[in-house]
Amino acid sequence: MAESSAAKTSTAKTTDEKLSTIQKGYVFEGATVALGAAIVDGEVRPEAQVGLPLAMMNRHGLVAGATGTGKTVTLHMIAEQLSTAGVPVFLADMKGDLTGLATGGEGSEKLLARTKGLGQDWKSSTFPVEFLALGGEGAGVPVRATITSFGPILLSRVMELNETQESSLQLIFHFADKNQLELTDLKDLRAVIQFLTSAEGKDELENLGGLSKATAGVILRELVGLEAAGMEKFFGEPEFDTSELLRTGPDGRGVITCLELPGVASKPLLFSTFLMWLLADLFEDLPEVGDADKPKLVFFLDEAHLLFNNASKAFLDAITQTVRLIRSKGVGIFFVTQTPKDVPADVLGQLANRVQHALRAFTPEDAKALKATVSTFPVSDYDLGEVLTSAGIGEAVITVMNEKGAPTPVALTRLRAPESKMGPSDPALVASAVQASPLLARYGTAVDNVTAYEKLQQAAEQKQAAEPAAQTGAPLPPPPPLPSPNLEPPAPRDADRRDGEGHDGERHDDGGVLGDVVGSLGGALGGGLKSMARSFGTQLGRELMRGMFGTSSRRRRR
Repeated sequence: MAESSAAKTSTAKTTDEKLSTIQKGYVFEGATVALGAAIVDGEVRPEAQVGLPLAMMNRHGLVAGATGTGKTVTLHMIAEQLSTAGVPVFLADMKGDLTGLATGGEGSEKLLARTKGLGQDWKSSTFPVEFLALGGEGAGVPVRATITSFGPILLSRVMELNETQESSLQLIFHFADKNQLELTDLKDLRAVIQFLTSAEGKDELENLGGLSKATAGVILRELVGLEAAGMEKFFGEPEFDTSELLRTGPDGRGVITCLELPGVASKPLLFSTFLMWLLADLFEDLPEVGDADKPKLVFFLDEAHLLFNNASKAFLDAITQTVRLIRSKGVGIFFVTQTPKDVPADVLGQLANRVQHALRAFTPEDAKALKATVSTFPVSDYDLGEVLTSAGIGEAVITVMNEKGAPTPVALTRLRAPESKMGPSDPALVASAVQASPLLARYGTAVDNVTAYEKLQQAAEQKQAAEPAAQTGAPLPPPPPLPSPNLEPPAPRDADRRDGEGHDGERHDDGGVLGDVVGSLGGALGGGLKSMARSFGTQLGRELMRGMFGTSSRRRRR
């Protein structure tokens, strides 16, 4: 109804009046990301430049549109300007097209005619790019996460567990945290579950309460399925330090980190959930910065609908909270998907900057999506129902948040062209960039330290050796050694440490087959279900609890 009224009243406006509205609405005091030139009454008007204030990038955004309308090129163009402004960027590269950021663009006659018509002073440029690959699947420095850092909520998403099973997995993580059984990779988690479902672990399973042997068995089978599908390469050490995403180059430009995903395109739940882990880890570690002249990082979440499809309430709540709170840490998140309907209302309401490419309305469902999209825009001088179905490739309807916190006028915009190559770089260039990366030495080779699997195996061997020794009167074997050198022994309770004792500050002795191992390790880790449920009210609470996704804080490795 509002759109219909706007369409009627807009007929009373002249072209000059419409043009003036856009020109005045996109005048900003600070630095901006130039998006393109407005189209008014069917004509591109280079004197009406449409942009996005750099200081408002942490108010988040949405880049949406049907397949083939130019979303990837839009990300490409925005990433270039952010890098030039000294802002690091993270991009999920679904098809490998964004590797072109490392190669200068070719100024064809057609391209130069387009950019001239937009008022864009185009020149061929290359940008500082870091290529990453999940578990080394593809051309990039391997990215891994430890199971304990990934946490039970995100892992439940990958394993497609229901809410009851997710709660049970949280109990398993709580048990491992409490007994300082480090869950580094899938075999560590499998070892803990196998112990809890064994005769030796019967007492510990009962002590957990709320975790049945049958449910633990279901989780174990799902876990074995992940291993069978080759997922073990994505979890382990060395774990990727998300502060690597915040780098700038020697020339002051922001490093553009491209996570290359073609190699895991068949595992959408895995890569979409990994993207959320990166964000969750950043949220846990970054300090509050409030409003700044420019963001610390802009994070583009491609194929965003995969995050939300069939997600549990706990997962959706965690996403909503992360988006709401991470802006105060200087991080802007842009969701990239086909229609705003792909994003839950609680999240969509926090996305202040909108770049909407064309939509298709071939089916009744498409028509509903179009109507819903139109309803999310401010009243404008455009008939958005018509504009959104007729916009060309490289055109988009835009409204952003201005520096006063108000939405800018809706503007149909012909978007600027990237200055680097629109398409993949030569694979040899990408391979050489990976080999030259300073991150390769740090993350290139997987390591397998002494963690839960080895500790439980050692404890079982100690018990087996002790039984015949006790029967024959022979001396008992020595107690198990301290954990691997890469782990620090328990420290006194201290609010400034990332890893602390239990809340009572006392040693917890669990007995059973774990008794000796736990006895050698000292107090239990903070965390578990009670502290997971607490708010982020105090610094001590933040230190002791798992994060909103059940992720755990980690000592940074430098």
